[in-house]
Amino acid sequence: MSGRLNGKVAIVTGGALGFGEGIVIKFVQEGALVVIVDLHKENGERVLASQPRGTAIFVQGDVSSEQDWEKVRDTTLSRFGKIDIVVNNAGIVNSAISSLELTEKEFDRLCRVNIKSLYFSARVIAPCIQKQSTGGAFINISSMSALRPRPNLVWYAATKGAASAATKGLAAELAQDNIRCNAICPVAGETAMIPLVLGKPDTPENRAKILSGIPLGRFATPADIANAACFLASDEANFITGVELPI
Repeated sequence: MSGRLNGKVAIVTGGALGFGEGIVIKFVQEGALVVIVDLHKENGERVLASQPRGTAIFVQGDVSSEQDWEKVRDTTLSRFGKIDIVVNNAGIVNSAISSLELTEKEFDRLCRVNIKSLYFSARVIAPCIQKQSTGGAFINISSMSALRPRPNLVWYAATKGAASAATKGLAAELAQDNIRCNAICPVAGETAMIPLVLGKPDTPENRAKILSGIPLGRFATPADIANAACFLASDEANFITGVELPI
């Protein structure tokens, strides 16, 4: 049965865990051929092994390295022959502490992983899609923090604000090539990042404060984010670009 992404080739960074793993699973279910990119080999190979044979490959790589992005590009083209979709999901968050006390080293790490990765993604992959002349889609996983910054996570929010701004700017710049660029802004999710966002032990009591600010009263799941990413990657969204979609 034909899926919503049938025949499309997608790169998913941070695809070995959390939201990224959910996106990989959904995209394969919808007919895409998926390149899983992650720094963590064991988790990447675990996700790969869970998918039907021939539907995905794993490339170990650091999204803050231009050389690794070139490896991802070349591997994708040699294996699947084209690139249609890039989901820039890989990202990090600092442990919630006073934003006046965050170290320069951690600040630089936030910028490198959350922003510089998008720079290399566009710089390395967009020219390939331009040459194909068939259009494509970039989906950047930003954060609700970009829209509603929280205390103690200010510099994380700043990097995600930059991610959203870059998404909208690239949407305007690449529209002439029929390359769409959209951002998804999830609330806190049921991922390994929860203890960092809390900045304290992961208990029901400590979760309650964050949950009180989420209208539907629960954290986002990988499936929630994957469903939104699938829509934005599909032809159903072929006239949608430059949006920040809160989830």
